[in-house]
Amino acid sequence: MTAVPHEEEAPVRGMWRQGVEVFCENRLALLGVALFVLLTLFSFLGPLFYQTDQVHTDLTKVYLAPGTEGHPLGTDGVGYDQLGRLMLGGQTSIVVGLAAGLLATVVGTVWGAVAGFAGSWVDAVMMRVVDAMMSIPALFLFMLMASIVTPTVPMLIVIIGAFAWLGPARLVRGEALSLRTREYVLAMRGMGGGGGRAVRRHIIPNAIGTVIVNATFQVADAILYVAYLSFLGLGVPPPAANWGGMLSDGLSDTFSGHWWLLYPPGIAIILIVLAFNFIGDGLRDVFEVRLRRR
Repeated sequence: MTAVPHEEEAPVRGMWRQGVEVFCENRLALLGVALFVLLTLFSFLGPLFYQTDQVHTDLTKVYLAPGTEGHPLGTDGVGYDQLGRLMLGGQTSIVVGLAAGLLATVVGTVWGAVAGFAGSWVDAVMMRVVDAMMSIPALFLFMLMASIVTPTVPMLIVIIGAFAWLGPARLVRGEALSLRTREYVLAMRGMGGGGGRAVRRHIIPNAIGTVIVNATFQVADAILYVAYLSFLGLGVPPPAANWGGMLSDGLSDTFSGHWWLLYPPGIAIILIVLAFNFIGDGLRDVFEVRLRRR
């Protein structure tokens, strides 16, 4: 009797091992993980070792060049240390990106799974809502909401997540349309199982590969949306910071020769977005191999 669980667990461990091997074969995916870990450690652990005052301005130290008076990346127009501000901005960008991407993925997954499984007029109504919202440029909606409410970190998460779920909803709906005709779903319904159980136990778990891969791209998109809004002056107000806001401030000073205010946040945004895209590509390879085995 005790040998049965071990026999069942062996294929599961084999699939996980194969998944890790496939992921590790993708050098760009490993690079993406390394970039994400390094940027996260830089943003959240860096301030513990490199402490700066990011609240009070110091007009006697404005626009100091990199390496001047103990400022490795110089200072900005109000005397903030640029390296310390880059760490502070990374915290906001990463937190909002991860939280908004997760929120969009959860909402989109549930919406798409219900629409695809229910079919008929329920599917038609739910997807027309998605189509109508997707016909409006997302950035315009974000700008509208950000101009109505005060842009705080929780509010940015809600604003971005409230409109970024449309893409995941369409993807999961397509998966649900194919999964609802599978034998195990029909058998469950034949035994009296309800639609809610089918969505929770069969549709969403079997679409998890698509959901996880898309979630990484949702995080990357959310980080870009934060940068867009902050670049347009609709980000979190000072003394809080994020990379998009720093990029916007640095752009106006570039022509004055203060290049260190523009390039570091711009490079940070590029690296974090590339990291999540590389991770998403690696995860897609993993789930494609697992599906081929099934």
